[in-house]
Amino acid sequence: MRRIRYSVAMSLDGFIAGPQGEYDWITMDPEIDFGEIFSQFDTVLMGRKSFETSQSGTGFMPGMRTIVVSRTLRQADYPEITVIANNLPDFLRELRDQPGKDIWLFGGGLLFRHLLEIKLVDAVEVAVIPVLIGGGVPLLPPPAGRTKLKLRAHKIYKTTGIVGLEYDLDYAAA
Repeated sequence: MRRIRYSVAMSLDGFIAGPQGEYDWITMDPEIDFGEIFSQFDTVLMGRKSFETSQSGTGFMPGMRTIVVSRTLRQADYPEITVIANNLPDFLRELRDQPGKDIWLFGGGLLFRHLLEIKLVDAVEVAVIPVLIGGGVPLLPPPAGRTKLKLRAHKIYKTTGIVGLEYDLDYAAA
């Protein structure tokens, strides 16, 4: 079964984007192999705000299927992506059962919170960037319930001070 993995950069004070959605504070580390990371996914899942911030009108990442969760975007306006407005849990359960690579839950704290509530996130992978931005879009916006995580892996990137943390979700322990 394919997994839905929330893979995101976060400031040390817990934000995934600045107050205006900016992400210019995210440091790139030459030691991070983005090609290897991208090769683990064939689908990117995001909310409307993340989609509009990243790109509009075309597929988000070449070679990956882009799925946007939105009640306001119309599928006819975006033929290169899949827009999901209704029945998200059923759609994602079916998607997970299809053959393929993992699904990248990209950005979107609200979508992350919703998928946690319905127990459809399998992993949380955070690159903690050593910067305090003082406000913005939180990793997990309130209100949110408690969810236990189990550390799978970690890595410290000495050049930039980024700390990569990978957790599997433990819904039974919550």
